[in-house]
Amino acid sequence: MTKKIFCVLAVLLVVYVYFSGLGDYGFLDPDEGRYSEIPREMIESGDYITPKLNYVKYFEKPILHYWFTAASFKVFGQNEFAGRFTPVLLGLLGCAVTSLLAYKITKDKRASFMSGIILASCTLWFGISHINITDMALTFFFTLSLFCFRMWVDDVSKKFWLIMFYVSMALSVLTKGLIGVVLPGGIAVIYAIMTGQAKRILTRIFSPSAIIIFFIVNCIWFIPVCIANPDFFYFFFIREHFLRYTTTIHDRYQPVYWFIPILIAGLVPYTGLLWDSMKAMLGKCRLIAKSDGIFLGLWFFMTFIFFSFSDSKLVTYILPCYPPLAVLFGGILQSYEGKEFRTFIILNAIILIPLALTGIIWPMYTNDTDVIAMRIPALMLSVTLFIFTIVTFILPRKNLSVMMCMIGVLCMYSASGAFIVEGKLLSHKEAAEIIRNESPEDVIVFQKLMQGMNYYLERRTITADIIDELEFGAEQDNERDKWFIDTKRAQELWNSERHIILTSRNKNSDYVHSCFPGAKREWQTSSDIVIANY
Repeated sequence: MTKKIFCVLAVLLVVYVYFSGLGDYGFLDPDEGRYSEIPREMIESGDYITPKLNYVKYFEKPILHYWFTAASFKVFGQNEFAGRFTPVLLGLLGCAVTSLLAYKITKDKRASFMSGIILASCTLWFGISHINITDMALTFFFTLSLFCFRMWVDDVSKKFWLIMFYVSMALSVLTKGLIGVVLPGGIAVIYAIMTGQAKRILTRIFSPSAIIIFFIVNCIWFIPVCIANPDFFYFFFIREHFLRYTTTIHDRYQPVYWFIPILIAGLVPYTGLLWDSMKAMLGKCRLIAKSDGIFLGLWFFMTFIFFSFSDSKLVTYILPCYPPLAVLFGGILQSYEGKEFRTFIILNAIILIPLALTGIIWPMYTNDTDVIAMRIPALMLSVTLFIFTIVTFILPRKNLSVMMCMIGVLCMYSASGAFIVEGKLLSHKEAAEIIRNESPEDVIVFQKLMQGMNYYLERRTITADIIDELEFGAEQDNERDKWFIDTKRAQELWNSERHIILTSRNKNSDYVHSCFPGAKREWQTSSDIVIANY
């Protein structure tokens, strides 16, 4: 009974940490502004088929995440808590699915519990679950699809889990595109071949009824959007999939090894388990069978390698690598014996102590204002990482694993103040409140897309000397010359009789003043400069 109470309290602590302060800071630009404004425009227009950003077509991502956010806005109101509700909820559900998968593989309740807690308290998982972007939704359905596949593998005559495998992949596709079927499907096929189960699995996995259900789920949106927008197919499937992966059209090229330090940092405070997890993939863990080690290894390596060789890279792309590692970590911790545990503790300390010292020292000696602003959250995280390290050395082996996971949750909570700081640096909420109170005829956003500005103003803005990801939508806009202008046209508006407010980032302040002199009033926030010609 005591153990059950402890588990319930631990789960409640995780839920509290995840939802605590969720609406205390403005939407972070550009991503949160974008993924909140598109659902807001859907609600305003009543068009839930064609996504629009700043009132022009925006086809870079599928629809499901927008629908989730729009539904959250309907339930909780249009606010920051509602905007972040979906990624937080799916982050927690992803931990639950991972815990269930760990129990399926290890048959050990303690290992299952620790796998879920470990995932919840990994730095990258915690961070991405608190940002309104599509990656957590993709990762949840990606994880759910492979969980369903693993459940089906034990008895391939039962269709339920196979159908759920296909439904989950379909929802992944509706969240972020073809990656949602290419990777889980590829992992399943290669797993069958590598474990000598090709005949048993591959003769049944391509079930016509399951495939039909997959297409039916996807047709809910892809057919209506193609009918309403003949230009959708090329842009979404060719440009945003093939060209995005094989070229640098999005200017996000990074070297092939770029994700390695991100993986290591994102696993804090459990990075020291990474080496033993590689061995567990080869069957060197008493709680994880060799076939399951192969399954988890394929899941991790295929995902990691796929994105490493992409010519478009973002930190969030490797998030689907974390659930299989969490399952391995939970199984490893529960199977450790004395010497093995001591080796992990030392290795983890070698990683965490320098990181903790960096968090204390770097903000004290740098001139980077963004780093200096992070000094309090960095200090709090560094202190908890030191505590985490010390606890691993002094607690008895019997209680250490679970207690270590709980302190890991507190490490994430201690660092959550970073979101407040980021809100001041990256959100346009404060500037938007100033502009709303002034009620200008036109708002010009200069040299930087401020997608959260549209959300907070609840109106369209003129973009000057910047078009970026709105280029495709602007080309389809009948009023392009009115809403997408160059600096010369912005200056003409500024010097006209119309009441104009112009805003840009603080770092552009000198250039803004040189291009638009004679401001009657001026405001400056933590992130933006705002000037008015009246």
